[in-house]
Amino acid sequence: MNRDEALVLIRDVLTDVVPGADAAALAPDENFRDNLEMDSLDFLNFIEALSERTGLALPESDYQALNTVDGCAGYVTARTSVK
Repeated sequence: MNRDEALVLIRDVLTDVVPGADAAALAPDENFRDNLEMDSLDFLNFIEALSERTGLALPESDYQALNTVDGCAGYVTARTSVK
């Protein structure tokens, strides 16, 4: 998956988890948990949905890297690219 595809996917998942959220307006380095007022359950739902849609296992130790759109895109791109 390339970065542009990852960005679209991440914003789609955020919109699914937080209906009415304007994920397109988030700054790439902005903590979306704070900005979208996501509680822990919302964030876990985001992680689960992202995992399902990418086919990636997302260990709890990596959650810190998944708090921003940029962080998620970099993570997903790195983990899904063929080396």
